[in-house]
Amino acid sequence: MMDEVPGNEVGHGHRAGVLARMRARRRDEEHRAATPLELFFDLCFVVAVAQAGARLVHAVAEGDPGHGVAGYLLVFFAIWWAWVNFTWFASAYDCDDVPYRLATLVQIAGVLVLAAGVPRAFDQADYTVAIIGYLIMRVALTLQWLRAARGETGAARQAALRYAAGLVVVQIGWVVLLLLPDAAWKWGLVPLVLAELAVPAFAERVHETPWHPHHIAERYGLFTIIMLGETIAAATVAVQSALDESAVLDELLPIAAGGLLIVFAAFWIYFATPIHEYLASDRQAFLWGYGHYVIFGSAAAIGAGIEVAVEQVTHHAHISTLAASFAVTAPSALYMITVWLVHTRHFKRGTAQHLVLPAGAALILAATFAGHWAVPLAGLAAACTVGVGVYLVSRSTREESYGR
Repeated sequence: MMDEVPGNEVGHGHRAGVLARMRARRRDEEHRAATPLELFFDLCFVVAVAQAGARLVHAVAEGDPGHGVAGYLLVFFAIWWAWVNFTWFASAYDCDDVPYRLATLVQIAGVLVLAAGVPRAFDQADYTVAIIGYLIMRVALTLQWLRAARGETGAARQAALRYAAGLVVVQIGWVVLLLLPDAAWKWGLVPLVLAELAVPAFAERVHETPWHPHHIAERYGLFTIIMLGETIAAATVAVQSALDESAVLDELLPIAAGGLLIVFAAFWIYFATPIHEYLASDRQAFLWGYGHYVIFGSAAAIGAGIEVAVEQVTHHAHISTLAASFAVTAPSALYMITVWLVHTRHFKRGTAQHLVLPAGAALILAATFAGHWAVPLAGLAAACTVGVGVYLVSRSTREESYGR
């Protein structure tokens, strides 16, 4: 490979030359932060998440939650896993030169094709467009891994080649499944999903790629913000649509206020933890990273639930008040439990701190049975959960200070 061609300095310390040598970045690199290209990449996922959320709202509002939830879980897995593949590679090998940027832009194009295929995948179980989008992304990412392998030696080179081979094999599996009769999906879907999840473990067995703890923590945090932002956007559109139809304001305001409290609490709970201090090994990082499938998915689903609640109040949804309330409280409680299990419990001290989030999730679920007051009560439960958590942490800090 050619030596690095001089170029302008970029924000994270690498040169944006025409053909920079792709070498692994240091895990202890100082001031490592998300790049504008990564933020742009994340932003393009909003389209796909919005499509999945809209289909979930439609299915639940029409009284078909089984199909809606199953379709949402599958489609969101595709969205989430595409983001994961790029994020961990970029944390280890982002050289920010022209070929790297072009390959990333190609992956963004694949994301947009995937987003265009979400409605067909959700409504008709037609995954053709979605798999074409994945194919576009995979070709670019495979070339990135091959380029990384060319710049590496020894075990690091072998790991990069394993990543490339794993991506190719699994993608061939999806294309073959697409060509088979529809009945083949029943048997082929789960094995291929498991194969997707196994590729990193297969590749990292010979060498741990030098992902950066601070960078990974920031990237996951930013994507969490995007999911919560999508929830606010979806809820805002739902309330605005209802107001345009002269809906009763006193029924909408409690839902809007409760939903906002839930989102604020979700943000507070997630970012109260310095998770980069925990990400010390592949085992810890992979379990944490895989657990974010539920965190991201439930965060985005909160917005869908609020939309369903608004549609039920305005008589556009063919479901009961209880079902509409559950559409909000279920993902909210799931988010809270998963954030505790995956993210925050590593920094909790004592039984009281550990019980805060599970107890808060239970209170949110209990609010489901409060009729039209379910969403505002769930919001109050979420806010109280944050308040109790802050109090317990501050009390623990004071006791430690006095103990010294």
